Amino acid sequence: MSDLERRRELGRFLRDRRARLTPQAVGLPPGERRRTPGLRREEVAQLTHISTTWYTWLEQGRGSRPSLAVLDALARALRLGPDEHDHLLALCGYTDTLPVERTSGPRVAPAVQTMLDALNPIPAYVINLRYDVLAWNDAQRAFTVDYPRLPAGERNTLWLLFHHPVMRQRFLDWSTDADVMVAQFRAITARQAGRADLVELLNRLTSSSEEFRNRWTRHEVRAVAPRVKQCRHPSTGRIDLEAVTTEIVGATDLRLVAFTPADPASAARLPLLLNHLRSPDLVDAGSRSAR
Repeated sequence: MSDLERRRELGRFLRDRRARLTPQAVGLPPGERRRTPGLRREEVAQLTHISTTWYTWLEQGRGSRPSLAVLDALARALRLGPDEHDHLLALCGYTDTLPVERTSGPRVAPAVQTMLDALNPIPAYVINLRYDVLAWNDAQRAFTVDYPRLPAGERNTLWLLFHHPVMRQRFLDWSTDADVMVAQFRAITARQAGRADLVELLNRLTSSSEEFRNRWTRHEVRAVAPRVKQCRHPSTGRIDLEAVTTEIVGATDLRLVAFTPADPASAARLPLLLNHLRSPDLVDAGSRSAR
């Protein structure tokens, strides 16, 4: 397929998927009566955090190639399944850069992504047993890091905790949070002994982080349980959030983690998180990792 043909196919694909959705399905008000079914272009642009003009160009086969971050946002806005997401990447020439989590392991159902989006402004994400972040909502992106900008191998909460500076900035009691997560990870590895993916992550962490290595040698274990975290964010100031983890029925390896406000003051400030998505600081936080 030539570049021109791919652009035309991309436009047809986007228009078709846009026409399949209703405003209610993506959390938007229905508004006035519509002449044609589906979302409007400006609504898709709003959900993707890009301009209406640029989105229109994509449907018309014009403009520059969108980044992986924009394509991830488009896939979420249009509620694409894993295969459709891969097709979107292929149409834009990213056939050699498909994230690892799209090619193996449990997949996140579109209904789960819809639930994550409905939780905004409560930060929430989905992880597997080795703490890979597989799906997230806008509030979670604003709260910690911009996941689409990270290499797939770094979209892991344990890796980020010990290697990304923003995690120490967000969690005021970072040391205790690190103690708890390492103890939980040890309990998981004991129950899933011999799993190659867990061993691979453990080896990466022990070889790259002295702080992780020191905690691992303590042999502490701890079950996953709700816990209040003291946090600070540029848009909200001090907020206290309770990390609540639930298993996803039908996908035993997947868990949904939500950070619910622990008090009325935190609940009042939480909506300010979404303002951070329009800040240039988010780009820096998403693309800068400590090595």
